[in-house]
Formats: sequence, C-alpha cells, structure tokens
Amino acid sequence: MARHIYQAPLRWSDMDAYRHINNVQYLRYLEEARVDMMFVLGEREGAKTLSEGVVIARHEIDYKRPMVWRAEPVRVETWVTAIGAARFTLAYEIRDDEQLYATALSVLVPYSLDEQRPRRLNEDERAYLERFLEPQGRPAGRSARP
Repeated sequence: MARHIYQAPLRWSDMDAYRHINNVQYLRYLEEARVDMMFVLGEREGAKTLSEGVVIARHEIDYKRPMVWRAEPVRVETWVTAIGAARFTLAYEIRDDEQLYATALSVLVPYSLDEQRPRRLNEDERAYLERFLEPQGRPAGRSARP
C-alpha cells in the first residue's frame, strides 16, 4: 500500500527559546499533512466528503529527537492503520532521509456538520482510505483501537 507524503515547510517562527522546533509545531505539521491527504488529494480522488467533516478523537505523539530549523522541508509520511464503521486511525512519521523526529497516531471520526454528530464512513471514503492501509504499521497508540 501507499503512504501519503507531504513536505512540511519549517518556519523560523516554529523555533522556541531552546533553538529547536517547538513540540506543538509537530502537531501542526501533522495537521498540514492530514489536510493535504484528506481534503486536497481526497477530494481529487473521489472522497470529497472527508473534507466536509472529520474530527479528531485522539492524538498520540512520540518525540524521537529534536529538530532544528533549516530551509529544507521535513517529510511527513501518513498512512491508515485501521478502518472501522465510524472511525479510522492514521499513523505518521515526521522524518527526513537521515533522521526520524517523531511518530504519531490520530483517531478520526467522520462528522456531519449539518446534523452536529458523528456519522459512518461511506463507501467512497472507505475505498480511498484502503489505498493507504498498513495494518501492521502502528508506531504509537499501543492502546488505541480503530
């Protein structure tokens, strides 16, 4: 299966007083990758409804090493580790060719903005997510369930 690859730009303002990328910025890089995967690519690939409402039910992140600012972007690899009836789990690696900076996991729930409640995945969404399914690739979330 394929992984979604997103090149996240590092901003000078992402650094903190310790002169490394602040831990909260890692979550922003995950968000940018997730938006690119589900909203931009998903809409082009027939899963438009993913961009109409998905909420985060859980985040986990394991910081592996500090990252310092540089002009080159950092790579965020994203894949699906589980698909349920009304939720799915994404795993991530924030890395470059030499270093792994963080692994993470997010549990997402499709959400109807009109009805203000969770909803089930539809067939198009499930088919799109299955393209990225790597059930064994869970880097974090030892206790997370699909």
